[in-house]
Amino acid sequence: MAATSLDQIVSLSKRRGFVFPGSEIYGGLANSWDFGPLGAILKENIRNFWLERFVHKRQDMVFIDAAIMMNPKVWEASGHVANFNDAMVDCKECKSRFRADHLIEEKFPDLKVDGKSPKELTAIIEEKKIACPKCGAKGKFTEARTFNLLFRTQLGIVEGEAARDVYLRGEIAQAMFVNFKNVLTTTRKRLPFGIASTGKAFRNEITPGNFIFRTLEFDLMEFEYFIREEEWEKWFTYWQKEQQQWLKDLGIDTQKLRVREHEPHELSHYSKKTVDIEYQTPFGWKELFGLAYRTNFDLKNHMEQSGEDLQYMDPDTNEKLIPHVIEPTFGLSRLTLVVLLNAYEEEKLENGEDRVVMRLDPRLAPVQVAILPLSKDERLIKKAQEVYELLNTKTNLRLDFDVTGSIGKRYRRQDEIGTPKCITIDFGTIGDDDKQSKKDHVTVRDRDSLLQKEVSILELAEFLKPIQ
Repeated sequence: MAATSLDQIVSLSKRRGFVFPGSEIYGGLANSWDFGPLGAILKENIRNFWLERFVHKRQDMVFIDAAIMMNPKVWEASGHVANFNDAMVDCKECKSRFRADHLIEEKFPDLKVDGKSPKELTAIIEEKKIACPKCGAKGKFTEARTFNLLFRTQLGIVEGEAARDVYLRGEIAQAMFVNFKNVLTTTRKRLPFGIASTGKAFRNEITPGNFIFRTLEFDLMEFEYFIREEEWEKWFTYWQKEQQQWLKDLGIDTQKLRVREHEPHELSHYSKKTVDIEYQTPFGWKELFGLAYRTNFDLKNHMEQSGEDLQYMDPDTNEKLIPHVIEPTFGLSRLTLVVLLNAYEEEKLENGEDRVVMRLDPRLAPVQVAILPLSKDERLIKKAQEVYELLNTKTNLRLDFDVTGSIGKRYRRQDEIGTPKCITIDFGTIGDDDKQSKKDHVTVRDRDSLLQKEVSILELAEFLKPIQ
């Protein structure tokens, strides 16, 4: 049985080290989470898989790693200072803050609220007598008012001196636009081509629950694909198919995916067309990836505001133009949650035992192979250490060495973190039983089928090749 509630994933994530509440020993911080030893590796594996697919194996893509803080004029030119806003309400009883549209959608999911003004949202909340999700008070909300999502901070905070306002980036796209000329000069790319980037983005929004799906800071992976205007529909279709295929290659259940096009009133200020690829989570259909046709809005505005020539010149015809852009956006933090949701399964074994197993794709699993001595016998531990060193030398597998608890408990622990293969070293491996044929052989247990197979230590690296 797949996960039916978010609580199952939250519980497993903390218990096994995927995700911890941020600043937990001080009571935490709303919408703040820390990726633990396993979650950090899982997230990096997804990021590396993305880089391999969309950057390293393509001739038309380059990669940059940009600063989080930029000149504030960037955000003025991009329209984020003026247009990057949400309507917020506060509960008068418990002082909790909520996005007005989310508050309504949680109770009335069929009610269309996109594009409505703060005044209209206030009227709906009052008419429907919506209660505070935190304290239950009804009709105790302030009027909705505009709230800018950019995190503001200051540079040069020295006593007696004026500080300069700057913003933490609300998206990672702008660095790719302001570096367009630098990339063009140094790489000599021709249209169509893309500039890719990954990294943290920050949005000063406050929304209830849903674990790591929507947080104050989050990881994005995206690229700006520069094209000629007349080709935008072709490339839009192409990248939508690529995004969907990549999810399929990740092992995401395609039955839980759908594509939803934004209605005109939903479109961002820079977009002519946007679609969301949504996933059916335990808390409803939610955006996983986005795909936007940003026209030439960004390059044109930065060209006008900075005075720099950001045109592309065709090296064959000397034609000058401001390229248009297709932007595929991949939310890495929320994709990590979806990978966990997609992998989670509860099942009853033939012996009547219950087991929780994370059926992670072996390429993404934080641990790919666990080395398990049958007991704490020093001879078994020594042999297991030799097997560990052998695999560490001959393969690039991510390994774990586990001697704590009974072998059954260790199998269950590895099942819960998604380890595809467990290798058990027993007394037969060291030739200390009647089965001499087992000497220098180990038992390899498969996570999904639970089948066990005896494999020679000398052949072990080759046997495990398929999961690398």
